Amino acid sequence: MKTAEGDSFNSSSCNRKVIGARYYLKAYEAHNGRLNTTYAYRSPRDHDGHGTHTASTVAGRTVPGVAALGGFAAGTASGGAPLARLAIYKVCWPIPGPNPNIENTCFDADMLAAMDDAVGDGVDVMSVSIGSNGKPPRLPDDGIAMGALHAARRGVVVVCSGGNSGPAPATVSNLAPWILTVGASSIDRSFNSPIRLGNGMVIMGQTVTPYQLPANRTYPMVYAAHAVVPGTPANVTNQCLPNSLSPKKVRGKIVVCLRGSGLRVGKGLEVKRAGGAAIVLGNPPMYGSEVPVDAHVLPGTAVSMAGVNTILKYINSSANPTAYLDRSRTVVDVKPSPVMAQFSSRGPNALEPSILKPDVTAPGLNILAAWSEASSPTKLDGDNRVVKYNIISGTSMSCPHVSATAVLLKSAHPDWSTAAIRSAIMTTATAYNAEGGPIMNADGTVAGPMDYGSGHIRPRHALDPGLVYDASFQDYLLYACASEGAQLDHSFPCPASPPRPHELNYPSVAIHGLNGATTVHRTVTNVGEHGAHYSVAVVEPMGFSVKVSPTSLAFARTGEKKSFTIKIAATGKRSRRLKRKYLAGSYTWSDGVHAVRSPVVVLVA
Repeated sequence: MKTAEGDSFNSSSCNRKVIGARYYLKAYEAHNGRLNTTYAYRSPRDHDGHGTHTASTVAGRTVPGVAALGGFAAGTASGGAPLARLAIYKVCWPIPGPNPNIENTCFDADMLAAMDDAVGDGVDVMSVSIGSNGKPPRLPDDGIAMGALHAARRGVVVVCSGGNSGPAPATVSNLAPWILTVGASSIDRSFNSPIRLGNGMVIMGQTVTPYQLPANRTYPMVYAAHAVVPGTPANVTNQCLPNSLSPKKVRGKIVVCLRGSGLRVGKGLEVKRAGGAAIVLGNPPMYGSEVPVDAHVLPGTAVSMAGVNTILKYINSSANPTAYLDRSRTVVDVKPSPVMAQFSSRGPNALEPSILKPDVTAPGLNILAAWSEASSPTKLDGDNRVVKYNIISGTSMSCPHVSATAVLLKSAHPDWSTAAIRSAIMTTATAYNAEGGPIMNADGTVAGPMDYGSGHIRPRHALDPGLVYDASFQDYLLYACASEGAQLDHSFPCPASPPRPHELNYPSVAIHGLNGATTVHRTVTNVGEHGAHYSVAVVEPMGFSVKVSPTSLAFARTGEKKSFTIKIAATGKRSRRLKRKYLAGSYTWSDGVHAVRSPVVVLVA
């Protein structure tokens, strides 16, 4: 592939790992004017850190003795597919404004040009850690969707982030069925940092902040809402926004701030500006027990909703509240895990509810990976620390985990289609945590397909899925005809009566607004051994029957296809509280070795 040279980057910057790199900013500069190179290299080189982090998660070589800033998460680091090679296509750039080193934008025209070049360069898998907010565009107007369609036609797997707008419903992005869309969940590791209150209670927080208060030294503690300058809007007094804290009221104290408006690391910067000794960053109710960690610019820790509620109760009941922050340590084998991250964007699919999105979930909370030494761990002005590794969170972090899985599958099964690879990852995912219970949301509720799609990925299982649901380029064009009346290829006019969107041979089933009965058709391909025999087991959504016919499938040879129907029907009267709700079940084909599971989701009319 071609390599585009530029600021601090030339062809010699490539090697046997990074085999080529390009950058795209014509659309960006047409909209924003010439790039300000204070916060970005005018070249493929990463200044921000995000690209370095995601690329190393996909394919970073095994490196022993790694630790994040301050010694957290010490051990051996490795990408998911450490022997894979990387081709880099840089499409995102700083947004002109107050936080150009924090906020980035990516223009459709630049992304589409990059994806087309990647297809031409012969990449096998595209890892696109880019999501969007707001109303999703129609498929013909969606640069990533159209680029991914071109890629699918050429056998390139495209994996995308689902977005970080959760837990609100219908916020998931990258909705095209030829894209593998990824949510974010936790791993079994935490960075415990106890907070010892003056009344003797201990609240467990988490931190990767390298700065420490003196051991066993007690400090006064104050709630940010009690320490703001006059004129601070009432709805953000607890947010520690820039220039909101009174130095007279916080100097030398541990300040309790809440997540919500503004950057988490920016809140720590504000506490430091006002002379605070440390920050405790607490969750509002919507984030529950999810605790993302940050390398703050001063001592500090983050706590769950329950933890901060206990702290605030103590502050409000004490004339002189005090606390000290105990030493922190990395803890593994945390239970339960995984847990869905609250920030992970949720279904249903706002563009076409007959296709379930996200497709799967993968580790995206507090993920350690390489970092650009051109950017500090917080990316804040005034933070001059240089780190080789950083711990951050997002569906940007979960996407490359799935991309690496796709790389391994492509290597093991080079003859598989992109749909077969997506199917293998989806049908082998699990809806259970490591302890055998259901995957939970961070707010304590049981998660479901609108949160995690088919479930949490299991790469080893995906290598041998038994059966796959295949689909062709023409199937995708027919889907677009049915879903939006959109002709996506000039050589393929839409038929008068295309198959309904839920008839696409997808590994999951979603029925929108069912009030009677419907029948869905699916076809599976045997990618296991000759002479395979599968039987089906069904878990019915509440108030619906699900009948699969036939109930068994016999395959004489590898590559053989078998079709079946799924009849879904309402049974009896449902309570009003279930109306406009998505109810979930599943069906699973099993031969005693493989379990090929597909979620079934029905919106009650």
